[in-house]
Parts: sequence; structure tokens; C-alpha cells
Amino acid sequence: MKLTDFYYDLPQELIAQDPLEKRSDSRLMVVGREDGDITHKRFYDVVDYLNKGDCLVINDTKVIPARLMGVKEDTGASIEVLLLKRKEEKVWETLVKPGKKARVGARIRFGDDLLTGEVVDIVEEGNRLIRFEYKGIWEEILDELGQMPLPPYITHQLKDKNRYQTVYAKKEGSAAAPTAGLHFTEELLDEVRKKGVEIAHVTLHVGLGTFRPVKADNILDHHMHSEFYVVEEEEAAKINTARAQGKRIIAVGTTSTRTLESVADDDGVIRAGSGWTDIFIYPGYRFKAVDSLITNFHLPESTLLMLVSAFSTRENMLHAYETAVKEGYRFFSFGDAMLIL
Repeated sequence: MKLTDFYYDLPQELIAQDPLEKRSDSRLMVVGREDGDITHKRFYDVVDYLNKGDCLVINDTKVIPARLMGVKEDTGASIEVLLLKRKEEKVWETLVKPGKKARVGARIRFGDDLLTGEVVDIVEEGNRLIRFEYKGIWEEILDELGQMPLPPYITHQLKDKNRYQTVYAKKEGSAAAPTAGLHFTEELLDEVRKKGVEIAHVTLHVGLGTFRPVKADNILDHHMHSEFYVVEEEEAAKINTARAQGKRIIAVGTTSTRTLESVADDDGVIRAGSGWTDIFIYPGYRFKAVDSLITNFHLPESTLLMLVSAFSTRENMLHAYETAVKEGYRFFSFGDAMLIL
């Protein structure tokens, strides 16, 4: 299967640079999973497609202000550090720019010496392990010094950090937002509950792999980066109850989808637990746990476009994306949404 099989032409002006004033006012394209039929709605209409007893699965990860701007201690040269994975209490795997200035032993200062770091190792793909030193509470220091790690295709400054968080974000650890969930408001979630729909929480901390392009011409040669997930017993029970009653499991986003498919057995039963997943879903994959999917519009030739193509068909998705371009939908993180039924 070729990478070019997942290409589509996207005008630059359709890449959403700012979130809408009200989250749920975004557009919603409803697509038939089997037949590819398309209906145009607004996101707040999503409740009309949910039925009593269905289970809506959301990813409650919280984005940390993971981008740190510092200077090299010996030369004063500017260095940007993006926190990726916490390896120990004070040691993080990071992406450093420019990497050539961050050799093992290099020391970096952030802010008014509130935080210092030392490169202790160089690991996979040139990422740096940095041991941080600080006084006080890590989360407070990070909140003061860090910036939200917006994707590279967003060039506008984000005025409100909370707009790159879901309203239900709770567990800190992501380097990127699970963007399908950005469309939900507290009011809309209340409507979902009033309709008798169960809401289950899972956690998948989104890593840098979300932004990394696929470089292999044959997609089977692509290596997925692992991400940490947690599924609590109580939440697994909610999902399993809905399935046992013949109701639908509706995943909010590719991150919830990847989590569920990582922990489901062959019969779609969800096993509680935590761990790392590098699941790669592309056409030909047989879904075990997810019946419907709420998602955003993804980058050309991305693993996320491959996942939604596997959930429906590549032809249906490319037709839907072509329609979205013609209709002027907004794309990517702050863009519009799709419901695949």
C-alpha cells in the first residue's frame, strides 16, 4: 500500500488557524461508513445521532505546556525543548532544536534560572534525555515557563491556552490535544447524558508521532511511536455493558479509537489496564471495539487519514475530503469535524 494512496490536495487557506468562538458551532460532516453518503450539519447536531444506551468514549488526557525556550549555559545560544515522555521523576525524553547544540553534557537554562536541564543521553531518532533541576513544584514551573505545543501548521498565537484543551481534560501528559474532543462543550455533554448515552473515559497521552510525517513509500514500513494509555476498570465496565446490550461504542477521536483497539479482545471486550501502544491502523484492519467514530479532518498522507480510511474505505474518505474542500470546511486541529456512522 503506497503513501501516495492517501494524498489529497488541500488549499492552504482551509487550514484553521484559530478556534471558533464557540466550540460546538463547528461544521459536522456525517458520513455513512459503508455507503459513503454525506450529510452536512453543525457539531451540536451530533446528539441527534446518539441513542439511549450508546457509549461515547472520550480521551481525558490533558496537554502540558511542553514547549520550553531556553539558552545554552556556556554560549547563551537559544535552544527550544519540547517535552515528549517522562522517563523518571526529573528525566524527560525531549525534542531539541537545534539538536547539534545539545550534545551529552550540555546544560540549558530556562527563565530566570527557575529551571535548568542537562542532556544526559541521545536516544532514538536523535531525541535527547534531559535531567531537569528545579526548586518548587514541577507543574507550577512548567505552567509559568512553558508554552502550548501547537502543531507546526498553526502559525497564529493562541490567546487562550484552554482552547487547546478539551473541556474534560484531566490527566496531564500529552504533547498534543485529542482534537476531535475540542468541539464538545459542557452543555453539549449534558445533552448527551440526558439522552441516556453513557460517557466513558480513557486516557491516551498523545505524543510527537501525531506530527511526524510518514516518510516510507510503502506504509507498511512506517514505524509508529508508542504512547501511554490507561483504561480504568469502571470505564471498561461501562463500555462492555453497552456492547453486551447491543448498543454502539462511539469513539471520540483517533486516540480513543487506538486505545480501545489496543485493549480489546477478539470479541470486542475491553480489558482494563495501562501500558504503551504503538498500534498502527490502516486499510485491511478489522475493528473489534469501535462502531462509530467522531474525528477531525487530517493531514494528507498521515497515519490518521489511514486510520479513518480503514474504518470506512479509502474511496469513501477521499471522496468526503474532496467534498470538504469544495464546501470550504476548516481542516486540522482547530477545524471542523466528521462523524462516521
